[in-house]
This record gives sequence, C-alpha cells and structure tokens, in this order.
Amino acid sequence: MKVLVTGATGYIGGRLVPQLLAAGHTVRCLVRDPSRLAGRTWDDVDIVRADVLQPETLPGAFEGMGAAYYLIHSMAEGKHGFEDRDRNAARNAATAARAAGLEQLIYLGGLGSGDAHLSPHLASRQEVGDILRASGVPVTEFRAAIVVGSGSMSFEMIRHLTERLPIMITPRWVSTPCQPIAIENVLEYLVESLGYPAAIGELFEIGGPDVLTYAEMMKGYAAVRGLKRVLIPVPVLTPTLSSYWVDLITPIPAAYSHPLIEGLRSEVVVRDARAQDIFDLRLISYRDAVERAFSDTLSGKVETSWCGALADLEPGVSLSATEGRIVERRTLPASVPPAELFHAFMAIGGEHGWLYADWAWHLRGLLDRLVGGVGMRRGRRNPDLLRAGDALDFWRVEALEDDRLLRLRAEMKLPGLAWLQFESVPQPDGESMLVQSAFFEPKGLAGLLYWYALYPMHALIFSGMARNLVRHATQKHGKTLNSPEKDS
Repeated sequence: MKVLVTGATGYIGGRLVPQLLAAGHTVRCLVRDPSRLAGRTWDDVDIVRADVLQPETLPGAFEGMGAAYYLIHSMAEGKHGFEDRDRNAARNAATAARAAGLEQLIYLGGLGSGDAHLSPHLASRQEVGDILRASGVPVTEFRAAIVVGSGSMSFEMIRHLTERLPIMITPRWVSTPCQPIAIENVLEYLVESLGYPAAIGELFEIGGPDVLTYAEMMKGYAAVRGLKRVLIPVPVLTPTLSSYWVDLITPIPAAYSHPLIEGLRSEVVVRDARAQDIFDLRLISYRDAVERAFSDTLSGKVETSWCGALADLEPGVSLSATEGRIVERRTLPASVPPAELFHAFMAIGGEHGWLYADWAWHLRGLLDRLVGGVGMRRGRRNPDLLRAGDALDFWRVEALEDDRLLRLRAEMKLPGLAWLQFESVPQPDGESMLVQSAFFEPKGLAGLLYWYALYPMHALIFSGMARNLVRHATQKHGKTLNSPEKDS
C-alpha cells in the first residue's frame, strides 16, 4: 500500500517507517523540515515538505496515498495552547485525507477513561481521534499509556528519576495504576492494522500484560539496573510541584513534563481488550521491555541520531542529555577534505598519543589499573590502521565507517557506560566539519557525580584534542599539496 507517515521525525514515526518498508509498503513522509531526516538510512522513501498547520501545503502530500498515519502532537511547541494547535492540525489533516480519498487513517492517542478527570493532555489526544473520525475517512485509533523504550518521553522521565535519586519523596500519583506497553508491541499494532479490514473504523485500547503503579515501574526499572531505591510517599506534593521537580532532575523539556505529570493522576489501564483478540501479538512484559531498552546499548548498537549526518552544523560546544545519556559535542570547521580529517582521528591513541594532555590519559589509565581495569597498556593493533573490534588503549573500536565516523566504547572501570565519537561531516565547499562527541550513560547517582566532578577536566582535554585534530589534519593537508608529486 502507498502510505503517508506524518510525524516521521518523532519517536514513534521514526521507528515506524523502517517497519513499513520491511513489510513492503511504499512510504511517503510529511515533514516541516526535510533536513531533520538527512541522517536516516531509509531507501526509496518520498519526503515531502508540508505543515499540518498550513493547510495549503497538504494536498500534494496526501495525493495518491491509500492510507496515512497521524502521529503528530503539539506539546513541543509550548505547554500553553497545545490543545488549539492539535485541534487545528487534526482538522487540516483530516480535510486533506478526505479530499485525497484515503481509505484509512491510523492514529495513536492516549489511554484514559474518557471522564471529566482526564488531564488536558490526555483529553486533547482523545479529541484528536474524534476530529479525525468526523472527517468521514475510516479511522483506526489506538490508545496507549506509557510506551516503554529508550527515548520515549514518559519512560525516560521514570528512567531519569530512578537513575538519579537513591531516595525519592514521592507524591500521591505514584500509586496510580498504569498499563505500560513495549515499543515493539506498539509498532506491531500500527503495522498490522494497515489495510486490515477488522481494524478499519475501530478504536482499540492497547497495553502490555502488566498493570503497575508508577512506583512499581520505578522499582522494576531499578531492579533491572541493579539499583537500590527507597520511595517515601507523601500527600503534599501536587502535580504542579512534581513537574517543577522533574524539570530540575531530568532533561525532559518543560513543554512535555508539565502535561505528562498532570496526566499521571489519571488511571490508564485497558478496559476493552478487543485488540488482543483481533491482533495476534505476543505481549512483552514490563521487565522484558525495560531490558530491551538497554539491549542495543549493551550490545554496541546505538540510536540512529548518534551517527546520522548532522544538518546545519554550527561551530561550538553543546552539552545536553537525551535518552538517558549525557552528550557533550564539539563542532569545529576543518579546511581539509573529509577523508583527510577522517585519517587524522584514525591515528589517535597508542604510540601516537591523544594529542592533548597525554599525561592525563596515562594517569587515568594508571588509576584504572589500580581498581582492576585494563588501563592504557593495550595500545593499538596497528600504528596506522583501525578496524571494528580493535582494542585502542582503554577503548574498543565499536564502529568504523570509511572517511566518515569512528566510535570508541570505553572499557575502563566506570560508574556507567561511555563512548567517544569522531565524525568527518562533508561541507558544501568540499571541506569538512569535525564533530567530536563524548557520550556518558551514568549508572545511578555515583555516575552523575563522576561525570560532573570530572567535567572541567574533560572539557579542557576534549577541547584541546579537537583543536589539535583539526590542526594536524590541516598541516598534513598542506604538506601534501606542496609535495613535489603534487606540484608536478
């Protein structure tokens, strides 16, 4: 089937597109900014620039499609007025779908009882489903609670709170029942419902096999991570106060955390289990879903945003936290072709050293050996060549893409997981941009204290290393240009 995916740059949409392609469908993505999909390795995907809040841009996107996924919400635009934006966006999309003669609209909304106690966020998600149905286009609506998967906003909120707080003073909403669902099951429902006669025109409540309170979810997460956590419930913390605490402790943006916290007061469990009868799925338990959320990281696989091509790069330093990881990124222009910059960072480590404050690297290696780690004694297999799987001092080469990317995974003793990544990003003028990224996934409070205690030293060393990488690549490039072979 020819299918349109809206919200392809979002969490669900970004994972849905490859599933649809694997199932043999023809996919078109509607996005406001096509550059945000530049790093995706999707073959044969038609990308159309359009905006659901600008109805004049929509007819071309919907034309020729048999079905569409509506995976858009407006909380990212700000916590105030998102209901009106969602309402207008849904009306515009529904009108375009009807005009294009679509056979099916598939929508993922929020689970809730539908009574007057629903939060504005959940009420808005359900109103969007009503608006889509009013268009006359057959709608398949799924309603889900917390989606368990690395990167899911609601799950990441639980993850960060549990990771960072050994003792939690918890509000009353942590005792609210919830029925979380694994991201894998959500994607299965979405894909299998496409063109499925029994699903067209139906509303399904979906959830995993476990009904848990939010306190039980945090404790379950802690058990998977091997963390000891104490929860002390008190009756005085309101959702508003809780949302400010979430803003402080986690990287979840305020535009998301405030509506999400308000929604935690509502009991979100499946009351109509027809979806389990109609779709033949094996529901994944909460514990298994949490373990799967870490499997990619622990097996050396990472999120696509880690190594995707970066659009509109600006020189500078940024520090952020996303998907449970702290990311420190340095971006520097290099007056050399991408291949030569790549060869410069391929030569680091071993006898070549780490280009800046080499004594500090060896001191870190000595400390690592004192606590039973590998230290710096392994060096590198070849002084000039690396391949995936090679040991490199106290790192391991996790990924290597010719002329583009080198990613190292730390094997020293750490209260968490760490990576160091170098990218050579081509620029329009034939030169390149160095993107040097340090990733750290802290384990518990000890991991956070470790990162921030060493951050001033890391900032100094990583900045010096990035500058020297660019300088060495530029100097080598100049020598090559001026060599007799080149002159002749």
